[in-house]
Amino acid sequence: MMEKKWVIQKSAELDTVIALIEGLGVSKPIANLLGQRGIQNFEQAKVFFRPQLSDLHDPFLMKGMQAAVDRIQDAIANNENILVYGDYDVDGTTAVAAVYSYLTNYYEQVEYYIPDRYKEGYGVSRIGVDFAIDNSFSLIIALDCGTKAVEQISYAKANGIDFIVCDHHLPGEELPDAILLNPKQVGCEYPFKELSGCGVGFKLIQAINETFAEPFETIEHLLDLVVVSIGADLVSIQGENRILAHFGLVRINREPRIGFKKILQLANKTGEISISDLVFSIAPRINAAGRIDSGNKAVELLLAKNEDDVAEVSRQINTHNETRKGLDKEITQEALALIEKDNWLLNAKSTVVFNANWHKGVIGIVASRLIEMYYRPTIVLTESNGVAVGSARSIKGFNIHDAIAQCADLVTQFGGHYFAAGLTLPLENVPAFKLKFNAVAESLLTDKMLVPEVDIDTEIDFRDIFESQVGGIPKFYRVMKQLAPFGPDNMAPVFVTRGVKDTGESRLLKEDHVKLVMRLDEYPELVLTGIAFNFGHLITRILKEPFDIVYTIEENFWNGRSSLQLMIRDIRFKE
Repeated sequence: MMEKKWVIQKSAELDTVIALIEGLGVSKPIANLLGQRGIQNFEQAKVFFRPQLSDLHDPFLMKGMQAAVDRIQDAIANNENILVYGDYDVDGTTAVAAVYSYLTNYYEQVEYYIPDRYKEGYGVSRIGVDFAIDNSFSLIIALDCGTKAVEQISYAKANGIDFIVCDHHLPGEELPDAILLNPKQVGCEYPFKELSGCGVGFKLIQAINETFAEPFETIEHLLDLVVVSIGADLVSIQGENRILAHFGLVRINREPRIGFKKILQLANKTGEISISDLVFSIAPRINAAGRIDSGNKAVELLLAKNEDDVAEVSRQINTHNETRKGLDKEITQEALALIEKDNWLLNAKSTVVFNANWHKGVIGIVASRLIEMYYRPTIVLTESNGVAVGSARSIKGFNIHDAIAQCADLVTQFGGHYFAAGLTLPLENVPAFKLKFNAVAESLLTDKMLVPEVDIDTEIDFRDIFESQVGGIPKFYRVMKQLAPFGPDNMAPVFVTRGVKDTGESRLLKEDHVKLVMRLDEYPELVLTGIAFNFGHLITRILKEPFDIVYTIEENFWNGRSSLQLMIRDIRFKE
C-alpha cells in the first residue's frame, strides 16, 4: 500500500470557535468543524443545520428555462410525441425516470429512450435520433447529455425534431442548435452551478410545475431520484445540492420508492440510509444495468409501482452487479499485470492501458482501482465498434478533461469533468495518445502531487468523542451527524488520534482486513472499535506497538443495537 501524506487542515479562527461554542452550546471540536466549513455564527449554522425547500432557487433564473417550458407546452397543445432521452448511468437514468414520470401525469404521448452503451456509446447518438425520426417524435428532452452533441442535434433539427438539453457537463466552444439548460454555459446567471444532470431535469420539472400552478408538494416525491444522482455523480454537496440531498434522503428513509426499497433489501442494508449508502449500495446496482445489459432496466426499476413490477428486474440488476464485480476484479488484475511488466509505464507520470478484449462497461471502475494502486492520472481503453473507447480518472490538482483536450488532434470525441472523462479515438492513435498524454502529465505534475494525501479536519482524542459520557451514542456524534449529507465540499469529518493501543482483542479478518479494539492510556475506560480495510499486513505491529490512526466515525447497527465504529483511513507507527 502506497504511503500517504497526512494533511491537517487549518483550524477555524479562535473567535469563531468561541462564538459557536457560546451560541450553539457545542464542544470545541464541533465548533471547529463548523468554522472550517465557513459557518461563523448562529444564523449561518441555522441555515446549514436546517435546510429549507423554500431556499431553492427560482428555476426561471436558468438561461433557456422559459423557452423550454414554452416548447413543452406547445408540444402538449399540438399533440406532439415527446421522447425523454437520457444517459445510461445513474445520473441519466434517474433524470429520465423523474422527467418521464412527471410528464406522463399530464400527457400520454411521452416515451423514454436510453442508448445502448455498446452500440451507441455515451450521449445523444445518431441511432437514437433515427429512432425518434422513425417513430414520429418531434421533441426530444435530453438529460445528462447533449451539450456537445452538435452534429447529432443538427441532424435531428434537419429532420424536424427539436431538442431541449438538460445537462451539467462543461460546454465546448460550439453549442448545439437546441434550447440549452446548463448552468455552466456562458451567460447563464443561475446562482448554483453544480447541479447534477438529474438536478437540472428537476429544475425543468419545477418550472413546469409552477407554470401549471401546482404546489411544490406534488413533485417532492421525485427528490429521492435527485439525491441518488447527487451521490452517484459526486457533485458538490453545498448550496442548492445540500437542500435537494437533505430532503431526498428524508424521502428515501421515510417512504422509499419500491425500486430503491428492493435494492436496499438485496444489499442487506438496514438502518438509516446515508449518501454513502446511495453511493455504495444503490448506485452500483443501477449502473450495472447499463454496464452489463441495458439502462432501460434501471429506468423500469425506478418507475415500478408494485412488487410484481420490481421483483424480476431487481433480481436481474443484482445479478448484473455480481457479474460487474467479477469483471472489475479480473480486468483490474490484468491491467496491474500489464503495468508491472512495462518499465515505461511503471516510471511514467500517467497510466494509459489498452486491451481490446476488456469489457467496456467496467473500465471506469478499473481506472479508479489503478489510481488506488499507483495514484496518477489514469485512462483505461478498450475496443468497441472498431475504435478505442476509454474512461479517464484523475487525482487532486490535475484536470483530466483539460489534459485530454491538449491531445484533441488524436481524439475523435471526449467529454466529462475535472476528475472523470470519457473519450473515443482511432485504434491506430492509441500509442501516440499514450505518449502525448503522458507528456501533458509530465508538464503539469510535480513529484509532490503524485503522493496521495489524507485530508484531516482536526486532531482529537477519545475523550473529545465521549465528552464525559461512557456508553451509548455520545452527543459529539449526534451533533456531528447533523453536518450530513456528506460529499464533495462537505466531506464526512476526518480525525486523527495519536498513541492508540490495542486492548488485546484486535484480530485479523478475512481478505486482509482488521477489526481493531483500541484505547488510550489516558482514558483506559474508553474503548472504541474500528475496521481497517486492507491493513492486515500490519496486524503483528498493531498487537504490540502504539500507533496513530486517521478515521471517520460511523454508527454501527448490529442485532438491534447501535454503537460507534471508527472507519480507519490510515495507520502510522512511531519510528
